[in-house]
Amino acid sequence: MILKHVWGILSEPRLTWGSIRDERWSAAQIYLGVIIPLSLISPVAGYIGTTQFGWQIGPGGPVTLTPSSAIQISVAYFGAILISVFVISLLIRWMSETYGEIKPLTRCLALAAYTAVPLFLVGVVQIFPVLWINFLFGLPALAYSVYLLYSGVPIMMDIPPEKGFLFASAVLAVGLVALVGLLASTVVLWSFGLGPAFISN
Repeated sequence: MILKHVWGILSEPRLTWGSIRDERWSAAQIYLGVIIPLSLISPVAGYIGTTQFGWQIGPGGPVTLTPSSAIQISVAYFGAILISVFVISLLIRWMSETYGEIKPLTRCLALAAYTAVPLFLVGVVQIFPVLWINFLFGLPALAYSVYLLYSGVPIMMDIPPEKGFLFASAVLAVGLVALVGLLASTVVLWSFGLGPAFISN
C-alpha cells in the first residue's frame, strides 16, 4: 500500500478503487504510507516558494516571508491537512449508515486519502507562489479529485451508483464547508497577530 496505488488512481481509477477496497490495512499504515508523505509536498514547496522566490506586488521587488514565519505556517499547514483528511473520513463513515451499512474507518480513510491524491501532488506548484500558476494547475487537479470521489464512493462503500452519486455529493458539500471554515479560522488567527512576517526586497 506504500504509495503503490498513486499511479493507478491517476491512470485507472475504477480498477484501482477495487484493489484498494479489497486490501486490509490499519489507519497507521494509511497515514505513514500515503497521507504523511503526500501531505508534505505542499508545505515544503510552499516554504521554499515563499522564502526563496516570493511574489511580485506592483512595481517593487519580490515579497518573501521570513524563514521563521514560513516554517510556522508550513507546520500549521501540514497539521491542517492531516486533521482534515481524518475528519472527512469520520464524516464519510458517519454518512455511510445513511446510504448503506457502516464501513470500517480505515476504508473511509483510504477513500479520503486517495481522492485527494491529485491535490496532494499539485501542491508542488506552490514552489512558485504566483496566483495564476496555482490556479492553472490547481483547478484541473481539483476537478480530477471530484471525479475520483464520484467514481470511488460506489466502489469503496459497496453501494449502487445512484446512491453513490448522492453520497459523493454530500461528501463534497462537507468538504467545501470545511474549506470555508479553515479559511475563516485563518482570518481569525491573523486578526490575533498570528499572521506572516514579510521581507520586502
